[in-house]
Amino acid sequence: MAKILVIDDDKSICETLEMYLTEEDYEVHTAFNGTEGLKKFIEITPDVVILDIRLPDVDGFIILEDLRKEDENVKVIMITAHHDMDSAIRAMKDGAFDYIHKPIDINELDITIKKALKTLDMEQRINGLLMESCRDFKIGDIIGTGTLMREIFKTIGMISQNRATVLIQGESGTGKELIAKVIHHNTARTEPFIAVNCSAIVETLLESELFGHEKGSFTGAIMRKLGKFELARQGTIFLDEIGEMSLNLQAKLLRVLQEMEFERVGGKDKVKVNARIVTATNKSLKELVKQGKFREDLFYRLNIVSINIPPLRERKDDIKPLVAYLLSKINLDLHKRIIGVSDEMMDVFYKYRWPGNIRELENLLVRAAVITKGQVLEKEDFPELIETMRGGEGEIEKDEHVISGRFLTIDEIEERYIRKVIQETNKNKGEICEILGISRPTLERKLEKYGILFERE
Repeated sequence: MAKILVIDDDKSICETLEMYLTEEDYEVHTAFNGTEGLKKFIEITPDVVILDIRLPDVDGFIILEDLRKEDENVKVIMITAHHDMDSAIRAMKDGAFDYIHKPIDINELDITIKKALKTLDMEQRINGLLMESCRDFKIGDIIGTGTLMREIFKTIGMISQNRATVLIQGESGTGKELIAKVIHHNTARTEPFIAVNCSAIVETLLESELFGHEKGSFTGAIMRKLGKFELARQGTIFLDEIGEMSLNLQAKLLRVLQEMEFERVGGKDKVKVNARIVTATNKSLKELVKQGKFREDLFYRLNIVSINIPPLRERKDDIKPLVAYLLSKINLDLHKRIIGVSDEMMDVFYKYRWPGNIRELENLLVRAAVITKGQVLEKEDFPELIETMRGGEGEIEKDEHVISGRFLTIDEIEERYIRKVIQETNKNKGEICEILGISRPTLERKLEKYGILFERE
């Protein structure tokens, strides 16, 4: 039987609530001032406290603070006869579960109590699981347990022994910059990591941004400026959204990669390139090459080592550890104590397509953490996602041969099938060939064709 403590100096309200809540099968206790209420709270440890803001001896907000010092998980429903905005904001800011106006709508109170008890029950069941699963997480970790992610970890380990140029490909929000930072951290952690978003800087400025300029080289160049390649020293220069770079600048970048030196804009002196070059794109550079939008010779220069990051919808086993990791990060950033996501909401996560990938998942969790009234995130904490799912926009396609309203090409179906077999069987190349019914050379050609990283012999 759930225990409820009512703290209110209006005896008629206490009697009315005690009578109603007892009939609803709750164990009810009452107190007519803050001091008595705090004493009873310590004695009986109730599940829910109904607390009046205006008490004769102590301000209700001070009692709320004292209650939360005794038990930070206590569910306190504040009640008041005064309809002012500041009190409502302060109550929620100070950790009240909800805020109800007098005269009390008994149906509203009943719903709020049930919601508070449900939240408390989930917190007690989930409590400890998140912190246990997050104990070994560090900020900047790459979370992944599937075959494809394990192969990426292996590749990072191999390229950390040299300074080869790396091309990272993946949809927006999959964590391309994080991969680049991990490569840098394992190669030259004491040197600078310099990131440049090629789509965010206009062409006329991007050249100067990358290579620097000499004083007087153009209007406004009042002094020499060092470019990102120079500032990176022995570290890493990360060129994000490389597919957005103009053909003119692509030619200059190709020359830098060929000669490993450059000249500042308006300068004559040669400057050596000592940094590792890592590029990233959310587009298919092969397709851009076919369309004449990207230089083929530059593509081959950049594609010395290729890392293809799978979208979140293709690595659903990672959703649960990702949620745990992101919540631990959010708790640090927002000074929260979110301990998990309800099973019902986790089922929604598994069904959703995640067009924005990990970045979308993190943004949704941040918004939910800000608005939640409890420590377990529930469906009502994700209104936009639930609305999207109701409209059928975010659900994973029931027909695996259809995506976004169009039929997949034969190549797309084949690529998906090969990735699925590799990911779900955990076999070596010889066994994969047997499952697919193809020869070893054919498998090698298809792995190269689709950019599938798979080294298990």
